[in-house]
Amino acid sequence: MTRAALGVFGLGVMGQNLARNVASRGIPVAVYNRTRARTDRMMSEHGGEGDLRPAYDVASFVAALERPRRVLIMVQAGEPVDQAIAALRPHLEAGDVVVDGGNSNFHDTRRRATALEAAGLGFLGTGISGGEEGALRGPSLMPGGTRAAYHHLEPIFTAIAARAEGAPCCAYMGSDGAGHYVKMVHNGIEYADIQLIAEAYDVLREVAGLGPEEQAAVFREWNQGDLDSYLIQITAEVLAKRDPETGLPLVDVILDEAEQKGTGRWTSQDALDLGVPATTITEAVFARFLSAQRDRRRAAARVLGTSRVAAGDRAGLVDAVRDALYASKVVAYAQGFEQMAAASARYGWELNLGTIAAVWRAGCIIRARFLDRIRQAFDRQPDLQSLLLASPFRDAVEQAQDAWRRVVRTAVELGVPVPAFSSALAYFDGYRRERGPACLVQGLRDYFGAHTFHRVDRPGTFHVRWAEDGDQVEV
Repeated sequence: MTRAALGVFGLGVMGQNLARNVASRGIPVAVYNRTRARTDRMMSEHGGEGDLRPAYDVASFVAALERPRRVLIMVQAGEPVDQAIAALRPHLEAGDVVVDGGNSNFHDTRRRATALEAAGLGFLGTGISGGEEGALRGPSLMPGGTRAAYHHLEPIFTAIAARAEGAPCCAYMGSDGAGHYVKMVHNGIEYADIQLIAEAYDVLREVAGLGPEEQAAVFREWNQGDLDSYLIQITAEVLAKRDPETGLPLVDVILDEAEQKGTGRWTSQDALDLGVPATTITEAVFARFLSAQRDRRRAAARVLGTSRVAAGDRAGLVDAVRDALYASKVVAYAQGFEQMAAASARYGWELNLGTIAAVWRAGCIIRARFLDRIRQAFDRQPDLQSLLLASPFRDAVEQAQDAWRRVVRTAVELGVPVPAFSSALAYFDGYRRERGPACLVQGLRDYFGAHTFHRVDRPGTFHVRWAEDGDQVEV
């Protein structure tokens, strides 16, 4: 019997589905899990779907693989990845390739890449998006590491990836942590996208008085236009679903606490480190933090009161929310792509932003119609500083301004929180201003801390002895 072309280490839902995906393409796959029961259950349920070969210890698992051995680790991010690598290392030889397909922090990926490459092993930190269905039917794949390591996995990855217009949604991202970084920002944008959708739902419900089933019809209609995306599609499905126990819309019996696994927070933290104003993503992270403070919110509601609501012009408001949602979405993506460009320069990855947009067109959670426009914008102008400057997005945001402002103004007046809508609009207004109030900020900094300032009319660095009514001096 020939040896397996790929080994999958870790058989949670994602690991199982990726192994099944590979096997369904006629590629033999060795599978291993730390607990035998999970391996046995997988083989019992799916063993007939393709050439899946179970192994029950690490030595036999690695021995079942053809050389150079290719091992895909699918375990929880963090210490479990290091433990899996440590278990595999004694059985691997120079030239073998280890792939981490979890949501690892890119700093960990860079560390692991350095250590394994020094030992003669290839390492790929690979972002995988699409959830359990994507893993089985075709995910979006974002591998980062050496090109030599990617060369060994490329045939398998391109075979199992989702396809957009016939092209696989998989491409080499760059060295060491590039793949996991791109996946991290993908998830950060996902946080923003979901928060914006939730705020649209809240305004339509609290201000326009539309119930979940009415909104399901609205989101289905929106999904036929510029907002066409996976997240808009499933929003309609979630809002239309009824709870079989109570008969109520299911969304009404779901606890209003949004959990998170950390990638959105990592995106915001790294944006701060890079000096990139990823405000909409960060507001989405903060909104989840606030949602988790449910007991505090319930107590505050009894003391501080609840928001006032008014029906208003329902039809007009629905259209305005649609426009505000699209404009805010453009800002969130613009911030995410700006952050990836900054990271690429910082870490020497040479990320191709047009390729990233292309890879995200199918398979991933944020797949959307307008990603093809983003790809085209970066293909036309690889050094594009912001998506807001590209004609299709610039024009759309300009046309949406009045509606965008109306939605934010109405929500604020009626006490309906729209932090992501508001942040996106404030970013847009700040980004397009030639001169802002930071002149006063820097003046104050120079006053209390002698932090100096620059002038608009001549070069140099200056300081004023403000309290002493002293002269301005160049320093």
